[in-house]
Amino acid sequence: MPRRIHSVTIEEVKARFDQWRQTRQGRSRIPDELWVAAGELARQHGVNKISRVLRLEFNHLKRMTESAGQTTPGRREKPPTFLELIAPRASGPAEYTIEMETDGRMLRIHCRGASPAELAQLSQALWKSAP
Repeated sequence: MPRRIHSVTIEEVKARFDQWRQTRQGRSRIPDELWVAAGELARQHGVNKISRVLRLEFNHLKRMTESAGQTTPGRREKPPTFLELIAPRASGPAEYTIEMETDGRMLRIHCRGASPAELAQLSQALWKSAP
């Protein structure tokens, strides 16, 4: 008895591909509904097996399977060319704690409202002055 996934069997989809191949005109593209069915099967049974059974190019089926849920099966969306990152607004002055240890001695400084550049200058000055 053929195994069913989402009410579609490998045999049914293979028959649909065979029918399409016999009736297609020229080099027309595989219809989206066939790609969707192939993708369902590939997610269930593996890309390698389904690409062999349905005689589909492995990498194309793999891409289609990975991009499931896109509007056009088998095609990836282009990555954004610009991405804006907006830093969250601080709710108050920034706080930092600097800990420096040398020769068993430890120095801890807690700062509030200082900029990172100011803290870098302070830590460099303290580090250089340490014996």
